[in-house]
Amino acid sequence: MVTYSATLDVPRHLVEFLARHLAAHRQRIATPKGSRALGPFRQAVLVLRWFRERGCVHCLARDAHISQATGYRYLHEGIDVLADQAPDLHQILDRCLHQGIAHTILDGTLITTDRITGVRENGNDLWFSQKHKAFGGNLQFLSAPDGTPLWVSDAEPGSTPDITAARIHALPALYKAAAQGLPVLADKGYQGAGIGVHTPIKRPTGKSEGALHTDTRMYNALLRHVRALGERTAAELKERWRALKHVTLSPCRIGDIARATLVLNRRWK
Repeated sequence: MVTYSATLDVPRHLVEFLARHLAAHRQRIATPKGSRALGPFRQAVLVLRWFRERGCVHCLARDAHISQATGYRYLHEGIDVLADQAPDLHQILDRCLHQGIAHTILDGTLITTDRITGVRENGNDLWFSQKHKAFGGNLQFLSAPDGTPLWVSDAEPGSTPDITAARIHALPALYKAAAQGLPVLADKGYQGAGIGVHTPIKRPTGKSEGALHTDTRMYNALLRHVRALGERTAAELKERWRALKHVTLSPCRIGDIARATLVLNRRWK
């Protein structure tokens, strides 16, 4: 047997931040002193290892000298504590208006999962995305003009189109913000979203790009250029917090996991 030491590549203040919130949570639920197998700091390390490395919960629990069941319980508790710190969409939009941000960027991504049972009315798999050819949940992201992640939605089944998921979770609040001077930029998947949501203009079916007027092509190019920074939001969260690359927990946890990564990402620096 070979023993070795390892380093968790996250800032120490991030571990301390989560540990403080875990300790406060234990006080709120009146956890008896000394009744936990791990203290708040070691629990925070376990949770952050899972987010950062997408580690096996069994291995994380073994390293912490606790049972697998306790490891899962501590992990879910950490996810809940972090997700509770995430602001809702109305708070984010009010903050953007107060700060004078020129626009926000709306985009969607698929968080892949293991195969999930569930059938649509047409017989197709509910959680299977034909676009990505994978099972998962559809998440909607809102980002600042510089690509800073601002907000993430709850997950919809992978077969849900972006425009449908946006109508459920984002568009009502975005309409109100757009009326106050905060427009939204989005890709072609959001065409028909409504006033205040700017999307590229599609070329006529069967026609080449040249069928569009020069001014229209320039509008599309400018929109793509401005929107490009915001579209890196999902990539930034997935690469920094690898747990989002493939979720093996229940798909109902995808939204909480994404909100937790958003909170961690804001505290990274």
